[in-house]
Amino acid sequence: MRLARHGSAGAETPLISGSDGVWHDLRPVVGDLTGDTLPSVLAGVDLDALPVVERPGRFGPPLSGVGKVVCVGLNYRQHASETGAAVPDEPIVFLKAADTVVGPDDPVLIPRGSVKTDYEVELAVVIGREARYLPDEAAAAACVAGYAISNDVSEREFQLERGGQWDKGKNCETFNPLGPWLLTADEVPDPQALGLRLSVNGQVRQDGSTSDMIFGVHELVRYLSHFMVLRPGDVINTGTPAGVALGLAGTPYLRAGDVVDVEIDGLGRQRQTFEEA
Repeated sequence: MRLARHGSAGAETPLISGSDGVWHDLRPVVGDLTGDTLPSVLAGVDLDALPVVERPGRFGPPLSGVGKVVCVGLNYRQHASETGAAVPDEPIVFLKAADTVVGPDDPVLIPRGSVKTDYEVELAVVIGREARYLPDEAAAAACVAGYAISNDVSEREFQLERGGQWDKGKNCETFNPLGPWLLTADEVPDPQALGLRLSVNGQVRQDGSTSDMIFGVHELVRYLSHFMVLRPGDVINTGTPAGVALGLAGTPYLRAGDVVDVEIDGLGRQRQTFEEA
């Protein structure tokens, strides 16, 4: 299944689609897609009983009220190499505020004073059941509701040159486009075999695969569950492949007017135009 939300910002309504690609109005089942309603939707929905939506409007984030966004840094071998960083022995973890999440095609604001706004295509994992002290990857896999595209937009000067706090460069407003939809885990037989691509103004910058991850999806869920409780509606940004501006000498950072296209196999596409805050 694909789960999504469409409509104007702040007034989105839930959608669901089966293998035929037809979107249906999910409101007869749930008022919105949230961490609280997600488990009941995942338990099964009779699509034939739901009204068809012929032309969905603007796609918003696929979930309302995301609990927390947990991010993993330097989780692709080639990305670690391009930035001159050692391959980490354990996942590098930081948090991104949930209010950074916007729709997949919404404008992204370049912070005032920014000179190093960067892009990061990432596979987002959405949690579907509570994950707490999980014993193994099999238990972790059972907690995954599905997957979506995330763009972990970052301001590198704020992140790396302003006192050593990554949070400064990760939590600017609009810095986490998410969607356009959540593809349920049963539709993704191997999350470590997905292609990820990102282009800026039509020029390909990132073209990688989740097979290059240092710590795989299920290991990340298992690992994180020993440091925090993961709850339905929480999102994990699992890291970015090589090709970010930070790792490419001479590559310009993002400026107002730039258009970024983001794609992951089976998860749709995003397009953001960058604007001054």
